[in-house]
Amino acid sequence: MIDLTRRTMLCGMALAPVAAARAQTVDFPDRPLRFVVGFPPGGPNDLLARLIAPGIGERLGRNVVVENRAGANGEIAAASVAKAPPDGSVFMLASNGSTTVAAALSRTLPYDVRTDFAAVAPVGINPMLLVVRPDLPAKSVTELLAMAHERPGKLNGASAGTGGATHLALELFKSLGKADIVHVPYKGGGPAMADLMASMVDIYFGGLSTALPHVKSGKLRALGQTGERRSAAAPDIPTIAESGLPGYEAAISYGIFLPAGTPQPLVDRLHDAADATIRTPEVARKFADLGADPQFGTPAEFAAYVAADLAKWARVAKDAGLKAE
Repeated sequence: MIDLTRRTMLCGMALAPVAAARAQTVDFPDRPLRFVVGFPPGGPNDLLARLIAPGIGERLGRNVVVENRAGANGEIAAASVAKAPPDGSVFMLASNGSTTVAAALSRTLPYDVRTDFAAVAPVGINPMLLVVRPDLPAKSVTELLAMAHERPGKLNGASAGTGGATHLALELFKSLGKADIVHVPYKGGGPAMADLMASMVDIYFGGLSTALPHVKSGKLRALGQTGERRSAAAPDIPTIAESGLPGYEAAISYGIFLPAGTPQPLVDRLHDAADATIRTPEVARKFADLGADPQFGTPAEFAAYVAADLAKWARVAKDAGLKAE
């Protein structure tokens, strides 16, 4: 006589590992994945996303569609991704402007960068150049700081707008260098650069890709670049940190984020797809054309970078008394 109870139990035990394995298998939805960008087409965020989207899609076996949701310095897009289903169907490329910088300036944001996103992968970093008017006597970072110390409040530094990357780069320089330099905000980088070349202001932290041509033409003088390492686009220009201000680093960084709660296997797979894409020589060359340097790191390393970046800019904003406008 067959013991049906025992046979059923044994069959159940045999099938349990298979069922558990199936339950643990997660995959991206079988439909086009949305790669959200918080700025209009044509800007650096959009261009970087469109460079890497095809490679990511090929490696994931999905069609990846770049979706532009412009407005509020990328914050509208970030808010939408924070509320998206954590199933891998939606992820974003965001700069630190809409993540750590916005949070550091005490904005009332509809999301919390510390809890509402899963950090996936760093993508790239766009350093700036510390450029000065062509007739300024200072020929180096050390000489500029000496001039600022000798003449407190007499030098002025332009920015593309209060609270933006160029302003925060200036404030970090002032803080670490203990320099009294007057901030002069402009409505955009174009007017700031024009007045610098006309010697109306003394210094400016301009984007590498936009400032470098003026340096090469002799209209401006570069004293240092703001990245941790020299950019491949300007290997002959030292970093500010190696030129007299140790610890200085201020750059526009870009990375990929998923909604918080996305299963770790999906985070890891998206990371691997992005990382492999960015490492291809063709993509690296195109990054250089945009004045950006590829960045690499695990999800845990990228999360640590985001946390450190937030802490740094929160400290700078507090010291300078900065608030979002």
